[in-house]
Amino acid sequence: MDAQKVDMFLMTNSSKLPASQMPFIRDRLLALDESKLIYLQTCDFKDPTTILIISIFLGSLGIDRFLIGDWKKGIGKLLTAGGLALWWIADWFLITGATKRHNMNILMKIVS
Repeated sequence: MDAQKVDMFLMTNSSKLPASQMPFIRDRLLALDESKLIYLQTCDFKDPTTILIISIFLGSLGIDRFLIGDWKKGIGKLLTAGGLALWWIADWFLITGATKRHNMNILMKIVS
């Protein structure tokens, strides 16, 4: 893939992916076949800030975990009222990292 396209992709999606993985992601994208570029551009990554806001207001119901595909923890939060509010509050600090890891997993499925 063209370096300019890779840099543009990273610039638009850098807040949605783990910062520590950016050099690795850039290398993988540069080696990516052009045929996967269209699929990569249509991929909808979850915004960690949006998920955090949802976590603050609806996290006790597990909605935040359901949105990032972590349905087991979502069901656990739903059945325990957010882990008696402890899990709900802890997720305010953990959910952005979980969202970025979720986005990274989606990206790795495309580039692998």
